[in-house]
Amino acid sequence: MDWSRAKTVMIVSFLLLNILLGYQLWLDVQAQLNANPNSAELPADKLQLMQQKKITLSTTLPSETPMMGDLTYLLQSDSMDKREPTLIIPAVDSAVVFNENQLDRTLGELIPDLSEYAYDLHSSRDGVFVMHRMVDGRPMFHTKLELYNSNLKITAYLQDRVEITRTGDKQQVLAASKVVSSLIETYLEPGSVIVDIQLGYYGQIFDSEVQVATPAWRVMLDDSKVYYVDAISGEVLTDNMEDKL
Repeated sequence: MDWSRAKTVMIVSFLLLNILLGYQLWLDVQAQLNANPNSAELPADKLQLMQQKKITLSTTLPSETPMMGDLTYLLQSDSMDKREPTLIIPAVDSAVVFNENQLDRTLGELIPDLSEYAYDLHSSRDGVFVMHRMVDGRPMFHTKLELYNSNLKITAYLQDRVEITRTGDKQQVLAASKVVSSLIETYLEPGSVIVDIQLGYYGQIFDSEVQVATPAWRVMLDDSKVYYVDAISGEVLTDNMEDKL
């Protein structure tokens, strides 16, 4: 037997096998990308892990990585738990919440600083439209304006009001793909469905007039579970069920 020739044949065979396996892996990754274009920015290993855990990304993965800094602000009202909603008399058509100009014309004289709040579909719940205080186009996730609605009418409101006093030194935030990759690997349970990814500010409300909110990615699941991830350090700030958004 010509061992030299046999060795060459074996090497070539293994090389062809590796090429075939590599091509099959590439096809699998491409198939997953084509099936879910929202996950195109995720690394191949995280895509495989998503497939194994049957995790679904049903929203667009943001590509922005702006410069942002901490917000220091004064809380001008007590927590919502300590207040009663203010009645709106007469009640107004609930459809106005979907049109900023109409909403401002209808309720702008009644609700202070209304134009500084923006509607959040994913935070809203049955009977309550939720709006967040905006800073440079970014929501403060725990500073809310709640519009209570019934029978297609907005009947009352409850509002957090703040005064921004300082913006800290700005740094470039982490890409959403890195944040979601980390959650997929460590936090998300099998079968999770990601329905919204948004960049804003997160800060728990403490018993103090002065509050601080940090840049954060909010990742929401279809079961209403919410993850807030520090957009600078990547630390998961909370992985609890969102309480009464």
